Amino acid sequence: MPARRPNPLQWVWYAFGGGLPRSLSDWVLEDTTRRTWVWRHLARALVQLSPVVALCLLVPPLTLEVRLSAAAGGVLIGLLFSVAYMTETTEHRAVKAGWPPGSTARVRAERAERERAERRSRYRQGGAGSFD
Repeated sequence: MPARRPNPLQWVWYAFGGGLPRSLSDWVLEDTTRRTWVWRHLARALVQLSPVVALCLLVPPLTLEVRLSAAAGGVLIGLLFSVAYMTETTEHRAVKAGWPPGSTARVRAERAERERAERRSRYRQGGAGSFD
């Protein structure tokens, strides 16, 4: 049974680092460990950067080219820092949702091992396809 999802307002709150109700803790673990967890993390980072980018584009009395280049540079640096601390941030989200520390790494490792075993089993059943 799939985990219950947050509503759009809860998701925006979650994207900005807010906590979700305990009833959504299964969804938080799934969100931070599924195969697309990196893309989901980047989407949350872009949501976090969006108010700053909007201010950068709208407020300064500069030419549009300067404002666009400043906004693009800010997004690039923001995403760089976000990627640098991606695993720690997702781990913190899971811990805040009530999961023990290390849960995200454990779930991702289990999934990777399961996928590795499934990939190998197609080619290695009964020694078929083995060149060892």
